[in-house]
Amino acid sequence: MAAYNRHNMINKGLLIILSGPSGVGKGTVRQKVMEDQTLNLAYSVSLTTRKPREGEVDGKDYFFVSEKEFKQRIKEGQLLEFTHFVKHSYGTPKDYVEKLRNEGKNVLLEIEINGAQQVMRAMKKQKEKPVSIFILPPSIEELERRIRGRCTECEAAIQERLKQAKAELKLSEHYQYRVINDTLEDCAQQIIRIIHNEILKHSK
Repeated sequence: MAAYNRHNMINKGLLIILSGPSGVGKGTVRQKVMEDQTLNLAYSVSLTTRKPREGEVDGKDYFFVSEKEFKQRIKEGQLLEFTHFVKHSYGTPKDYVEKLRNEGKNVLLEIEINGAQQVMRAMKKQKEKPVSIFILPPSIEELERRIRGRCTECEAAIQERLKQAKAELKLSEHYQYRVINDTLEDCAQQIIRIIHNEILKHSK
């Protein structure tokens, strides 16, 4: 499991992309999957310029930064991927991810579709292939219910998210795996099995 090979050297960990439209439940699924200690997972904390939601902790859920700092990191090439979504920016610190992978950790990226595509293109150039998993909602109606259930945004923002989600669902065919988030337990267990299988392939 990305541990030690016969030469007692640490194998570089997998890079696992967990993606899907806004409101599909990526964060909740990710937390459930990471409860499985046998996967040797490390969560890659993303940067964002949006304000923390209730209960979110800086450095654990996201690194909350200013727009000025975010732009500086892009300029210096410090981000593995970045995207702008509903007036806010999100990105993945490159050095942080590589440090974890070189330690043998299987790094889990929970990112939006635009960022996921950037990572897949970048790794293809490096002749690497991430494990890409797209989380689907049971229906667009259920997705809307979940987005509205947050009670954190105005109607215009909700409509913008729904419009974006419909376009993003069409891109799921570019991912290795597609998993429907009908119930949290079933969705998480499917993803755990996928990661276990990929770890076994990687260790051969």
